[in-house]
Amino acid sequence: MIDISEMISLKARELIEVSSFEGIMFGFAESLTGGLISSSVVNIPGASKVFKGSVVSYTNEVKESVLGVPAEIIETYNEVSAECARSMAEGAFSVLGVDLAVSVTGIAGPTGDLPGKPVGTVYMGYCFKIPDSSENISGSKRLNFEGDRNTIRSNTVYSALALAIKLIKDGTV
Repeated sequence: MIDISEMISLKARELIEVSSFEGIMFGFAESLTGGLISSSVVNIPGASKVFKGSVVSYTNEVKESVLGVPAEIIETYNEVSAECARSMAEGAFSVLGVDLAVSVTGIAGPTGDLPGKPVGTVYMGYCFKIPDSSENISGSKRLNFEGDRNTIRSNTVYSALALAIKLIKDGTV
């Protein structure tokens, strides 16, 4: 049986291949994963052709000062929210100068649950320049994972890579 680390490696390889084929440069804004998504990508030879970088925005201060997430979003919705995830992706898109940015923010546990947001709640944001267009699309989605801290973080990494691939292939999430 294939384990999650092998699945992540395969997804990272697929993202690099699809991005290379389509001429897409990508990057990430990572909170709960703390750089794991980026690490999974740079483990693959050829990543430098399509991966520009990542912002590890573990604190709200970095979300605001580096990614430009408005303090009002965090005050109103919390850093674990669809609004924050979308703003993080838009910030990474701009700061990194990429065609595609994916962000993740959430609660990996074992503590930290919020009302309506138990441990395992993850929001993924995205901002994508539609190929052959001057338009960008951005948004976010909520995912819920179960398991321990490492399982939640690993599932988040896999899902972020899968989201990036789906956007490049289909233009939708």
